[in-house]
Amino acid sequence: MKEGTHPKYEKVTVTCICGNSFETRSTSSDLEVQICEKCHPFYTGKQRTVQKAGRIEKFHKKYGTEEESEETEESDV
Repeated sequence: MKEGTHPKYEKVTVTCICGNSFETRSTSSDLEVQICEKCHPFYTGKQRTVQKAGRIEKFHKKYGTEEESEETEESDV
């Protein structure tokens, strides 16, 4: 093998904005991430209802709700 072709993997600290930190190996220096396994909704089981509510409201605004369609059918009869 040629000398000097492989990068040096050094221990670095990965820090999340939630405060969690852990060590790993990388060619980069210390890393900062926005989301980790301690605060990610998939791993914690906690869904962010704020994001869901916005999506649901957007869906109902775009396609209408079932309640609105039932009210219009009753008024037509």
